Amino acid sequence: MKREMKRRILVTYNMFRTGYSELEKRYDVTFPPEGQESFTYDEVYEMLPEYDVLQSMFNFPVDRKLMERGLPRLQLISNYAVGFDNIDIPVATELGITVTNTPDPVIEPTADLAFGLMLAVARRIADVDRRLRTPDALNWTLLENLGLSLGGKTLGILGMGRIGQALARRACASNMNVIYHNRNRLDTRIEEKYNAVYTGFDELIRTSDFISINVPYSEETYHMIGREQIAMMKPAAILINTARGPIVDELALAEALKEKRIWGAGLDVFEFGDKVSPEILACENAVVTPHIGTQTYDVRNEMAEYVCRNIINFYEGGPVARVNNPAGR
Repeated sequence: MKREMKRRILVTYNMFRTGYSELEKRYDVTFPPEGQESFTYDEVYEMLPEYDVLQSMFNFPVDRKLMERGLPRLQLISNYAVGFDNIDIPVATELGITVTNTPDPVIEPTADLAFGLMLAVARRIADVDRRLRTPDALNWTLLENLGLSLGGKTLGILGMGRIGQALARRACASNMNVIYHNRNRLDTRIEEKYNAVYTGFDELIRTSDFISINVPYSEETYHMIGREQIAMMKPAAILINTARGPIVDELALAEALKEKRIWGAGLDVFEFGDKVSPEILACENAVVTPHIGTQTYDVRNEMAEYVCRNIINFYEGGPVARVNNPAGR
């Protein structure tokens, strides 16, 4: 009898191995060679026809050319991220390839960072830290280093999904008022849980003291926050973006920050990927972090376990975090 070959999994990035231990027991898993951070697109293109699953990262592009190259063997793309704008989902569906993501592990750490950015900007933590380290740059007088309080202020959440709700929970603990805007209004039981009030988009922009962006990136949300919206904000408003960079017109934001038309911004993502606009970096009232929303040791391993569980359950039965539903899958 011919021995059945193990399913083969191609992992694009050299992650901690701990989260992949269960997958490696069951299947043939290929990582980039030791000392190489990740496979290039061209390397994956050459190797993919020999694999059943592509385990991609959020910054690895998966387009028609690559997916067609993987056929007829490629069945699953298990993406290491909650977002999946790096993958052409309509093409994957057309070609019969299932795509999965990792929504659960990213919720709490992303909400942690969003709340941390709110505090850092409002209380000028990064600003006074920089000046305290520079000789004679900081004035210690009582009215010199004033910031803004969170308690009693209004947090407007754009996108009240699970991350938005996790942020709302933190806001409630800080005695903040929560308003939100969604494509669809939430069940009243969820609203009551956070004392959250559903409001129109423009009203949220005009009335919020803090605005947190938690919507997915799409053609519809590109530059959702542009010059017009920034002009509507309160002079003491703070904008937080831990979602996707292109949702905000970065240059328009930089102008508003420079001219002090809003109080500040906390940004973990940027319009042009890892190339942060010099105009943003020049703004002392902007706190910036290099897309670290999920960058903790715990969460990196949890995400690895999650992508592996998606793969195992896809073949062996169990819940799978599907992004699409190709016919026959």
